[in-house]
Amino acid sequence: MNKTTAIRLSDNTYARLKNLALQTGRTATDYIQEAVETHLEDLEDVYLAEKALEDIRGGLVKPISLGEMSQRLGLDN
Repeated sequence: MNKTTAIRLSDNTYARLKNLALQTGRTATDYIQEAVETHLEDLEDVYLAEKALEDIRGGLVKPISLGEMSQRLGLDN
């Protein structure tokens, strides 16, 4: 199920988006959805990595060495 939301774009960004849609025959909605999905994946990666680093620095999680990880995965042969 799709949800609808509203966003505010600068005049320049809106014009670029509409021009791209016009030139390619796709809809502005297609490009907005693609941009959000792609950027959201990047944001998730960054923020989850930052959270993991905070947890390590805060002593909530103990990091392990590459050697230990290899051993756990049975790759130390």
